[in-house]
Amino acid sequence: MSIPSTTVKLAFAAISLSFAAASTTSPSFLNPHSTSSPPHATTSDLLNILGPIEQSSLVNAQLSQQLWSCFKFLVPFSKSQRSTHRSLSSCITPEEEVDQLIYWPPAPVMELARLAVDSGGYPDSIHRALDPIPITVPDVEGCKEYQCELTRTPYGRRFINEELNSYLESLFKVILERGPSVGLNVSLARYDLFHGHLFIAVESRRLGILFHAKEYPAYDKKVFPYNMGYCQIGSNVEYDDEMNLRNILWLAPLPSDASNEWLAPGVLVVLDAHPGGIIYRDLIPEYVHIARTLYEDDFGEVVVDVNYLNVGDDKVPNYQLFIC
Repeated sequence: MSIPSTTVKLAFAAISLSFAAASTTSPSFLNPHSTSSPPHATTSDLLNILGPIEQSSLVNAQLSQQLWSCFKFLVPFSKSQRSTHRSLSSCITPEEEVDQLIYWPPAPVMELARLAVDSGGYPDSIHRALDPIPITVPDVEGCKEYQCELTRTPYGRRFINEELNSYLESLFKVILERGPSVGLNVSLARYDLFHGHLFIAVESRRLGILFHAKEYPAYDKKVFPYNMGYCQIGSNVEYDDEMNLRNILWLAPLPSDASNEWLAPGVLVVLDAHPGGIIYRDLIPEYVHIARTLYEDDFGEVVVDVNYLNVGDDKVPNYQLFIC
C-alpha cells in the first residue's frame, strides 16, 4: 500500500479533529451511536479472577466475563479453601487424584508457595531452594547440529528437594495428557512444549508458571513466513488454530499472609488467545499477535526457567529437568 501524501494526511487529520470536536460539544442524545471505550484487561485482572473471592471481586464484571470465556481448564476450577494440607483419599479415581495434586500439591510445593508470599515476593527465596551444583545441558534432539541454544544458560540446576523436581515434571505430563480435551495437542519436544517460566505475582505474591507450547512453528511461506533462528530449523510443528492455546498457566495454592490458612487451591488452565478475544486484544503485544505469546514478565517477577528436555535418542527418550 502506498504512503498517503502530506496533503491527504492533513485532510484526514482535519476530519478527525472536526469529528472529535463535534463529539465533545454535541449532547449524547444527538449521537446515539457513541459508546465509551471498553475497559482494558491486565494480567493482574487475570490472576485476580483465578484467586479467592476477595481478589476476583475487584475485577470489572465485564472484564471478568470476557476473561472467563478464554479459560480452558485442564483441571476443573475450584475455589475451595482449607486450613491444613490433608493427604489424598484412597477412594478417588486416578483422574481425581491428578486434580487433587493440582489443587493441593505435595508439602514441598506448598512450602515453596508459602515462601514466595512470606518473603515478600523475593526471588532469592526460591533460588536458595536450588541445588548449587550446576548440570551441563547436553545436546537436545540434535540442537548442536544447528547451533541451537534452547536454554537461557548452558547449564541448569535442580531443586534440592526431589519431590519438587518430580512435581514440576508432572505438570508437563498433565498438559500433554489433558491438552487434547480442550483442543491442544502437544508433544514434549524441543519445537513444542519443553519449558515454562516460574514467576512470583507482584500484587498477591502467588507462585506460578507460564508454559509456552508450539515454541518453534515450522516456516511456511503462506501461513507462517517468519524466520525464528537456528532453533526453528527442522520444525514439524504446524502453525494452525492450536497456536491460540499455546500459553498454559499453573498457579500454586495461595497462602494467607496473616495465618496458616490457604486462600485458594492450585490452578492449571490454557489461556485461549484467539483473535477477537480479550486475551488477544489486551494482553498480547501487537508485535507478537502472530505468535500469540503472553510474556512471563507481565505476570510478575520471573524467578527461573523450568526446562523439561529429552536428552536421550530417537529410540530411548530420556527426559530431564533443568532449572535455568
